[in-house]
This record gives sequence, C-alpha cells and structure tokens, in this order.
Amino acid sequence: MAINLQKGQRENINVPKFTVGLGWDANSSATGGEFDLDASVFLLTENHKIPGDDYFVFYNNKVSGDGSVTHSGDNRTGAGDGDDEQVVVDLSKVNPQVTQICIVVTIHEAEARRQNFGQVRNAFIRIIDASGAELVKYDLDEDFSIETAVEFGRIYNRSGQWKFEAVGVGMQGGLGDYLTKYT
Repeated sequence: MAINLQKGQRENINVPKFTVGLGWDANSSATGGEFDLDASVFLLTENHKIPGDDYFVFYNNKVSGDGSVTHSGDNRTGAGDGDDEQVVVDLSKVNPQVTQICIVVTIHEAEARRQNFGQVRNAFIRIIDASGAELVKYDLDEDFSIETAVEFGRIYNRSGQWKFEAVGVGMQGGLGDYLTKYT
C-alpha cells in the first residue's frame, strides 16, 4: 500500500533499486501553445553541488556518471494517464560523494510560450519498486502561478539510510536557475 505524502513529509526508502515516476497534465487552452515539461535530476554532494557535469541527468544526458540514475527520455506532450517521464535509481551504484538526488521538472521555453506551473494540473511524483508496487506518492496540489520550474522531490542519505522528501518548491527562472544553484 502506497504512502501518500504531504509537502515536507519524509519516508524511508527500503529498496536499493526503484523507479521515480513523474506525471502532469497541462491546461490545453491556457496559452494556445503546446506544453513540454522536462524532468531533470541533480546528484549532489554534501555542499549541494554536482561533482561533475555527468551528474546532471536529463533527456540529453540520460545516465549519471556513476550509472546510478537513468532517465527514460523526453515525453514532449504529457498526454495520457500514468507517468509522463521516469527515472530509474540504483542506490547501490551511487557515488559515495553523492548525498542527495534532486528531482526537478521544468517547462521548456516557458518564458517565450508564456507558460507556468499554474497552468499545470495533476502533477505528482511517486516511487515504484521493482515489482511495480507504489511505495510513496506526492501529489503537488499547490498553485505555482509564476513558477516555471518545480523541485518535486528529493532522495537523500541520512546516516546511511536513504529517504524520500516531498519538496514541492518552485522557482521562476527555470532550469537555468537550478543549474546556477547546483554547479
């Protein structure tokens, strides 16, 4: 039985390998243009920085430098039910320097298309084990009316135990602001 989390809640992850599923629906009439949301993953050291460029995982760099994170690829429409993008995480392969795995979703060309997360609904992040069972889920029900990027969740290591935190914090500057923050 999955645990439904609220913003800020944390839960232990007691499996070494799992899939992070991300989903959303865009309001089709919001701007007249199509939405293209993109999942990105930052593997961070204790000082909240990526140890190298290959620890920023997204649709153009699908596997982390240590092989612990694999991105499923870009879903350009978000159409249909279920996960729109997925990231497979194998904690047994994580570089010992890495203490956090930050999962961010951004809107591609948000400023040019006049789009923001206030025009996105049914956004969620969930963790699924190898058998397909949903372990935890966080539905982002906040109104991010000016944000173009949102940190959906974070996986972090505290005293040898990996945990998931439901974050739900947005930024206006999009992916560029996250790259500046974590590099």
